[in-house]
Amino acid sequence: MRKIRKFLEKIIEGILTLSGAATTLVIILISIFLFKEGFGLFNSPVVEKGYMICLNSDNPVQQLSSFEIKEIFDEEITNWKEVGGIDEEIHTFRFEELFEKYSEADFGEDYKLLPDKIIEIVKSDPNIIAFMPEKYVPKDMSIYTLPYQNFSITDFFFGKEWMPTATPTPQFGILPLILGTLLVSLTAILIALPLGLGVAIYLSELAGKRTRKFLKPVIELLAGIPSVVYGFFGLVVLVPIVQNWLNLPVGETAFTGSLLLAIMALPTIITVAEDSMRNTPRAVREASLALGATQWQTIYKVIIPYAKSGISAAVVLGIGRAIGETMAVLMVTGNAAIMPTSLFQPIRSIPATIAAELGEAPAGGAHYQSLFLLGCILFVITLIISISAEVISKRHPQN
Repeated sequence: MRKIRKFLEKIIEGILTLSGAATTLVIILISIFLFKEGFGLFNSPVVEKGYMICLNSDNPVQQLSSFEIKEIFDEEITNWKEVGGIDEEIHTFRFEELFEKYSEADFGEDYKLLPDKIIEIVKSDPNIIAFMPEKYVPKDMSIYTLPYQNFSITDFFFGKEWMPTATPTPQFGILPLILGTLLVSLTAILIALPLGLGVAIYLSELAGKRTRKFLKPVIELLAGIPSVVYGFFGLVVLVPIVQNWLNLPVGETAFTGSLLLAIMALPTIITVAEDSMRNTPRAVREASLALGATQWQTIYKVIIPYAKSGISAAVVLGIGRAIGETMAVLMVTGNAAIMPTSLFQPIRSIPATIAAELGEAPAGGAHYQSLFLLGCILFVITLIISISAEVISKRHPQN
């Protein structure tokens, strides 16, 4: 009988070991896949795949950045002097304009004469910049094609525009997304922390046993409500309130998102902080009261300092909940990928961007890879937050 029991224990131990190893392996493989797909962006050309930027060979400009090309075709840059060329007006030309300039017959059978027409267009205008399909661009002395460039780390991390569908050069600057995420998350914590700490103090030190037994499960139940339900609540209730009370043109703002995230982070902050306060030894409380301290003096001079590691962990976990939130933020912040200058304007967060755009991004393309790279950044941020919470929660309070 004892041998059978030991044999079963060995089997169970082996199953648990294999389970842990398999889980670890899956997490490692997912992480490798995430980073592999994400960093593939830096091997993607800045100009849309299969197309080229053509200049007249007499044009002295030999290099243009992704942002400069985009600004030229958006007519924000209108003079070659602004990009290191001569003082002449820039003339942009797109492939579809060929069919407005020439008839179908001019291109010949199976478009055999189309390359000749491209030569004719580019050769006739020294100030032209043309966006053409690579397969139709002929090798000719009158045409200079800009050298291939890949997206750079600087463009990605410090770019101020997120326009993944722009042509001829999409823009993948994540600075507005990072700032929007941090703005809405940190503001949410500033709102939720005093409220959560107040409720935690009440439950731990002031509430009666019956009240605590009722409120504690209700607060913990709030953490289980799906984020899309919170999103509907924010869209129907918070958005009109913020818009009307603050007299804003729209209610979908960073401030609305912060209010909603504060509500969502409260259960985490309250639960962790309250558990930490209740773990304060009874002897510490009694010693403080015996020395003549009032109950409030005991709370803010003894219990809160004793439980500061748990409270800090609650704050860090609350930040992690706020930063990683997707659907609720997507529904109430306006989804505008612009540099935030105020709490009362629409913003877009990293998780909301991934959720909104991943289904539309062609697999393996630059847009697809940029979203995976956003996932890598979110992964690193949440990893840092989780490690910080673990380190803080393991600190032993000092008597």
